[in-house]
Amino acid sequence: MPEGKAFTDGTEKVKGPASYFPSIERAYGRPIEEWLDLVRTSPLEKHMEIVNWLKSEHGLEHGHANAIVGYVRAESPSETPTE
Repeated sequence: MPEGKAFTDGTEKVKGPASYFPSIERAYGRPIEEWLDLVRTSPLEKHMEIVNWLKSEHGLEHGHANAIVGYVRAESPSETPTE
């Protein structure tokens, strides 16, 4: 089963940070992959540093920024997350 998705009665429902992706694309007019790449290439290391950067420099709301950072951090479970 793909991470972040749950299957109930044969239908697929997105859960977790990825559930924010459609509204992020609508709200900011950019594909989600662009936001994910921004976070992946950011020189910042701590979760909240990146969230605050997305908010101040790119105008994202807190929940959207947090979802993007959380999703990218979950891609690399071997790394120890920093708060």
